[in-house]
Amino acid sequence: MCLACQDFIEKGSKILDLGCGSGIVGNQFKEFFYAEVIGVDIIDRRILPLPFEIIDGKHLPFPEKYFDVILINYVLHHAKDPTALLKNAKRVGKKIIIFEDLPEGLFPKLICKFHGLSYSKLFKNQNFISFNSEKDWEKIFKEIGLNVIFKKRINNFLIKKELFICEPRAK
Repeated sequence: MCLACQDFIEKGSKILDLGCGSGIVGNQFKEFFYAEVIGVDIIDRRILPLPFEIIDGKHLPFPEKYFDVILINYVLHHAKDPTALLKNAKRVGKKIIIFEDLPEGLFPKLICKFHGLSYSKLFKNQNFISFNSEKDWEKIFKEIGLNVIFKKRINNFLIKKELFICEPRAK
């Protein structure tokens, strides 16, 4: 992941790992980019000592343009309101890096459906999984004022994944 977006993150950047989960990915970005990384999530599931704050899933408790980069790593399909979360990410970040699964094609749709069902069983109170296509994400980005400056399809044999790098549109 670090290699996939290394042309878009400067060494020493301030990065928000939005939906950091275990903190493993945020820690990798911290080490690779010599970055200051803060993790946020709705529940603390960190296994690494990444600086951390609990959030409500929509609002980010940081000032405007506080972060150089917002990293959203396979999180948006878990968000109750991904559009609100993206708007808030746009407010607090100068650049947004998004990795997301795409339910495009029969097998990827089945994998996404299985992921949604298994996640709902594992975390009983969180059954809000919604996958969007590449075109759906691009429409959402455009509607909220984000320009996609780079995208890359990351295919594996099970599911299609996409890297989107976005910047807020100039006013």
